[in-house]
Amino acid sequence: MAIPESNKGIAIAIQAQGLSKHYGALQAVQDLHLNIPQGQFYGLLGPNGSGKTTTIHMLTTLARPTTGQARVAGFEVTTQSVAVRQAIGLVFQESALDPTMTVAENLRFAAALYNLPPPLANQRIDELLMLFNLQNKRQQRLTTLSGGMRRALDIARGVLHRPQILFLDEPTLGLDIPNRRAIWRFIEQLRREGMTVFLTTHYLEEAEACDRVDFLKQGRLISGGIPKQLTAKLGDYILELEAEEMDTVENRLKGRLGSALWEPGSLSFRVTDPQFSFASLQEELGNTVSAMRWRRPNLNDVFLWTLNDGVGD
Repeated sequence: MAIPESNKGIAIAIQAQGLSKHYGALQAVQDLHLNIPQGQFYGLLGPNGSGKTTTIHMLTTLARPTTGQARVAGFEVTTQSVAVRQAIGLVFQESALDPTMTVAENLRFAAALYNLPPPLANQRIDELLMLFNLQNKRQQRLTTLSGGMRRALDIARGVLHRPQILFLDEPTLGLDIPNRRAIWRFIEQLRREGMTVFLTTHYLEEAEACDRVDFLKQGRLISGGIPKQLTAKLGDYILELEAEEMDTVENRLKGRLGSALWEPGSLSFRVTDPQFSFASLQEELGNTVSAMRWRRPNLNDVFLWTLNDGVGD
């Protein structure tokens, strides 16, 4: 049965029902369900190998689902793949640019693929090159550009045809902070214009700007939520402890604070009491711990605790 095109009157940009991808015995993605409204900034988070890129590949027609259905921009990904590709922009971890071409040649080639009239293509190329401060690099080959410049050009290529939906798979991986900020300023501009953005990233602070995030663990979706609400739900503080006998410390505290999250060399506890006395705890633990820190939770904490025991919807 075909999946519906809308949900309770809300226009849906990306929808999936029971979407799965198997490679032999490997179940890369299992029974994925998504409903992403138009204009939403959506983040799909998970560790390496969790199925994020495979999910994007299925939604962008680059991989055929083993089971299930998906509709992107109103089109079925398996039966209307050409229409899907016309409606989306793609920026993957691996560059889609031709290193033997110049900056301008790469963008003109992309414009031709999307059948943009030359006057319109030239106008948009000029706008994008100016936006990313690449106008003076127009005739240079890609091999002469820095990593940040090449990444910016990848994004320019992905949005040249003004897609309805932009898929970003680790868009700022390996870039320095100024280049990352420049790219996100541009993406924020696209969002203000109504573009739907589907993001995967290792830089979880970037995902804090998402309208919603979900988590993947071993190919299965763990429901998330609105980032600010997830961090508030996690607790008032994250308590980090270092000790030689961490088992003893956890057993001493888990009756009050719950089970700890174990990381190399440290234990973390969720503190849900805004009036919790860390000074009293520090005095109580004394020399049994070598270090004690506490801070407000962030999306990195949500990510780790969700993969550990789930804190989403």
